[in-house]
Amino acid sequence: MREAVFLQFLLGILACFIVFCANAEDPYRDYTWVVTYGTRAPLGVYQKVILINNQFPGPPIEAVTNDNIIINVINQLDEPFLVTWHGIKQRRTSWQDGVLGTNCPIPPHSNWTYKFQLKDQIGTFMYYPSTLLHRAIGGFGALNVMQRSVISIPYPAPDGEFTVLVGDWYNAGDKALKERLDSGLGLPLPDGLLINGVRRSYTFTGQRGKTYKFRITNVGISTSINFRIQGHPMTLIEVEGSHSLQELYESIDIHAGQSVAVLVELLASVKDYYIVASTRFTKPILTTTGVLRYEGSHTPASLPLPIGPTFQVHWSMKQARTIRTNLTANAARPNPQGSFHYGTIKVVRTLVLANAKAKINGKLRYAVNGISYVDPTTPLKLADWFNIPGVFKLNSIKDVPTSGPAVLGVSVFGITLHDFVEIVFQNTEAAIQSWHLDGSSFNVVGYGSGQWKPDSRKRYNLVDAISRHTVQVYPTSWTAILVSLDNKGMWNLRSQDWSKRYLGQQCYLRVWSNEKSLFTETGIPPNALRCGKAAHL
Repeated sequence: MREAVFLQFLLGILACFIVFCANAEDPYRDYTWVVTYGTRAPLGVYQKVILINNQFPGPPIEAVTNDNIIINVINQLDEPFLVTWHGIKQRRTSWQDGVLGTNCPIPPHSNWTYKFQLKDQIGTFMYYPSTLLHRAIGGFGALNVMQRSVISIPYPAPDGEFTVLVGDWYNAGDKALKERLDSGLGLPLPDGLLINGVRRSYTFTGQRGKTYKFRITNVGISTSINFRIQGHPMTLIEVEGSHSLQELYESIDIHAGQSVAVLVELLASVKDYYIVASTRFTKPILTTTGVLRYEGSHTPASLPLPIGPTFQVHWSMKQARTIRTNLTANAARPNPQGSFHYGTIKVVRTLVLANAKAKINGKLRYAVNGISYVDPTTPLKLADWFNIPGVFKLNSIKDVPTSGPAVLGVSVFGITLHDFVEIVFQNTEAAIQSWHLDGSSFNVVGYGSGQWKPDSRKRYNLVDAISRHTVQVYPTSWTAILVSLDNKGMWNLRSQDWSKRYLGQQCYLRVWSNEKSLFTETGIPPNALRCGKAAHL
């Protein structure tokens, strides 16, 4: 009898422990970021840059799936400022997205605190300023999310990892670039490329016989790059939060706003080797180098540099089609990624989005389906939440390209929550484009030259297309994606060529249902800033 009572007591304790563990909150990571101007010489010319906690690039966020992130951003600039979390899905809340369609900017010499969760996400991401042309002078950094210990990874655990932030750079400051765009002129070719904020010789050191993960992100404001490591092939393992097929690449194209992770085995002789990044689809080609150093090396890297592709669009498109989802791998949760059979879901709406260069009021602008976007003084999300009239009109942009001259406007698509949507990006220009969607990832099902037609669907990959949040569209070509819009909110769909975004190449998706529930969308944060027509609400 006494033994039975003791056993019941133990079982009760165990049950309480299980309930406690089940209800235990995910960890919190708290940061305070002081955003200031500073002086650096990324390309050898001293200039004003944006620092975060006196760092350029900004401090990395190293987190784990489901961590809660709290970041108090103190804006010490002379202009309003926002940070956006590129690729972080912000489940059930676009309030923390950090773009002018969802947030009032942080005024100079004040602060605002972001609070969001890395819910069911793993992978390689980044953050950067979304206001004006601030990201052209810094304020960007890495956001790396590792899997929880209970989740397996579909590749051997690396012996270490390196973060590689590659991007184009201008010696002219953000205000000079802004003045040029405001005057009606486009931006010239960048002055150079940077790796982790320096022009050359940034060094990554590892031990012979070991394997390292390189997290590589294109943080530039417009330019596609090709990345390669002298004498070292790279095994692709992850693309923007999705485990990929583990193909081997001698070099890989990474377009503006994109991220990849690769494994590199250090099996060569003990010496230094060049890491090379060069621009794609530019004349002339810009090149920068870093160094992979074997521990104990006394031999500097030697020429020639490994050769990369130049202007071959077809080469890049063929490579893009080889980047596919690993259907046998777990995602951030212990369910196979392949369980989402996107190819069997009925598409309820098709958007064909054509970008175009335009002249409006004598000034250079960029448009999507005939509308060049202009940010209203009241964020769209605030206007929607408080039912403020006169800020935007749903479906003011057409689902297909229109004829006639482009006009200024506030373009918002009205989408029903859980709609499965086909989006075709039609590039009418002879320059490569890069598009990013906040709030969701999408399956990249097709690339093609020329004009997209309904018959182009016969060429779609409906089995293992990679899931990502940023996709390239080749010159005078099209790219098609399929996306389940299951994240309620107001989400920015934008060009990652920042000058084109600044001049109107963006729009918003209002993903909506009438259900008012914390399971579909959280309420307005208590600390939400008010501005424009919402200033006194």
